[in-house]
Amino acid sequence: MLSSLIVRTKSGRIIPVVLAAMLMAGCPGRAPQTPAADIQAEATSSSEYYLQQMQQSSDDNKADWQLLAIRALIREGKLPQAAELLGKLPQELTDVQRQEQQLVSAELYIAQKNMPNASAILSKLNIDSLSDSQKARYYQAVIDASQGKASLPVIRAYIAQEPLLNDKQRVQNINGTWAALTQLTQADLNSLVINADENILQGWLDLLRLYQDNKQDPSLLKAAIKDWQTRYPNNPASKVLPTALDNVLNFKQASTSNVALLLPMNGQAQVFANAIQAGFNAAKNGAITQSAPTQPQPAAAPSDANATQPTTTDPNANGAVSTSGAQPAAETAPTAQADADGMPIAPIVPPSASNAQIKVYDTSSQPLPALLAQAKQDGATLVVGPLLKENVDQLSTTSTPLNVLALNQPEQVQNNPNICYFALSPENEARDAAKHIWEQGKRSPLILAPRGSLGDRVAKAFAQEWQQLGGSTVLQQGFGSTGELRQAINGGSGIRMTGQPVSVAAASQPQSVTIAGLTIPAPPADAGAVSTSSGNVDAVYIIATPAELTLIKPMIDLANGSRNGLGLYASSRSYQAGSGPDFRLEMDGLQFSDIPLLAGGNPALLQQAASQFKNDYSLVRLYAMGADAWVLANHFSQMRQIGGFQLNGSTGVLSADSNCVINRKLPWLQYRSGTIVPMQ
Repeated sequence: MLSSLIVRTKSGRIIPVVLAAMLMAGCPGRAPQTPAADIQAEATSSSEYYLQQMQQSSDDNKADWQLLAIRALIREGKLPQAAELLGKLPQELTDVQRQEQQLVSAELYIAQKNMPNASAILSKLNIDSLSDSQKARYYQAVIDASQGKASLPVIRAYIAQEPLLNDKQRVQNINGTWAALTQLTQADLNSLVINADENILQGWLDLLRLYQDNKQDPSLLKAAIKDWQTRYPNNPASKVLPTALDNVLNFKQASTSNVALLLPMNGQAQVFANAIQAGFNAAKNGAITQSAPTQPQPAAAPSDANATQPTTTDPNANGAVSTSGAQPAAETAPTAQADADGMPIAPIVPPSASNAQIKVYDTSSQPLPALLAQAKQDGATLVVGPLLKENVDQLSTTSTPLNVLALNQPEQVQNNPNICYFALSPENEARDAAKHIWEQGKRSPLILAPRGSLGDRVAKAFAQEWQQLGGSTVLQQGFGSTGELRQAINGGSGIRMTGQPVSVAAASQPQSVTIAGLTIPAPPADAGAVSTSSGNVDAVYIIATPAELTLIKPMIDLANGSRNGLGLYASSRSYQAGSGPDFRLEMDGLQFSDIPLLAGGNPALLQQAASQFKNDYSLVRLYAMGADAWVLANHFSQMRQIGGFQLNGSTGVLSADSNCVINRKLPWLQYRSGTIVPMQ
């Protein structure tokens, strides 16, 4: 039909439809146009939107939409698609596009847990050429690439990022800055060198100092912060305090007027429960009224505060070391002490508890939810326990408004605002050992542990802590029964340090990256990792019983000779207080850790506990755990809410991580010429 193929104009002329369409296309604003893309601004839309715009755009701004799509894909967790699209970027890019390409490449590597390549790219970026939005992303990438490890560059990144953020992001930034600062040790702080114009950084450091000086007394801390806000009015924290610091000022002491003690009072675990209950009651009744345990000092004579004449000629018969003089069983004016990093530690000052009510609930008699409900109904203000791991595992799925100090911890800890976990675990000791061995300058450790789950758990905990400290590969070597060890001795071959790398869940393997024609090679996985030959191992951490250690130590000496540099370390599993002089001579040079009560921190209390449990030192350790459980219960709010709060206890220097898992720093001692001396 003719009418379907023509258009009539006002002048009456008839023109073809195709020609009309061509004329309309030539008119500005009449056809759909792809909007301009700003790659230096925020990318808040979905990847689907950006991909659609990329398909519809011309070659001039297609790369801009492509870069925005990559950012959205990373944000949405679609990493394979983001990597594929990144690889399809054209070679010819503008300077602005190339800067964005580098930044988004670093963000993709961070999302892939490939921090070495991310850091390498970030170090090449020209920060001055970035927009404010890009700078905020750059500083966040620097923070993320650190994987939570505090350093001066990371803190500077937080400070530089803060003015570029909105109010909600600024609160997160302030909390992150404070978290990084509180991770720094005193040695880190002493080595910091800051510029004269870094007033914001100086203010943060002063805030950290006054917090460390006053955190044991919230009233003093509040006054110090008020003075600090006057001196640093422009510091971000002067307007919005870090949440963790604000919690310190506003925390409420947990009540221990009515404590529910959840323990297995029947079955095989009853003997352990009895020891814990004995220590708990002793501390509650004031029988363990001591200040923070002093560091043991070596001496030739025993020190028994209750004896006028030595009971033995062996200075190490009743404990790890002998102290230089008699110590009183109680001190009326305990003073605050500092840890190895110079941080203040609260002394143990058991509260007046004459009217505190303690009720024991048998976890072997009823399900945990029923016991917690009963404790609440009975008026309990705080729960200590349960002890058995299967009961502790139920806590995460059992709702209770009561504060709970569990006496064990699950495999996967969930952060719960009313639960803390306190356990005498070998994993805790392994992490402490990693720190001790690292501080001694060793860099190539091997874990010598029994084959099986215990050895694997200890090795993994040690290796995880070692990597957090900056170390690389940790080797693990297993051993069998004492019968196997005796056969090895008879064979005369000794024990050679030839372990296998400990498997720790780690980041994906780094790959090299080419940005703007510059190829950044990937660092080798486990850079600086030791091989499995004995020539590279410089430290051995041994998990063994005293009987096993008696066989293992001579075999290590046999295989490795007396070469310098090989440090030998053992866990508390190897130590039995009261070991004879022959054993101590055989162990010469070996270092070991144990709880302060067995390391000579309180000889009178040790003698009392050892007598009570007939020299069964495994029960003495649980007795000390019970005593510390009472003290932790009375400082539950501080441990839960005050970052860095520490107590010196009978089981170690006690502190809590972000999930309120109680960590213990142990004293280290060494066998030396037939005696046991403390490591300084």
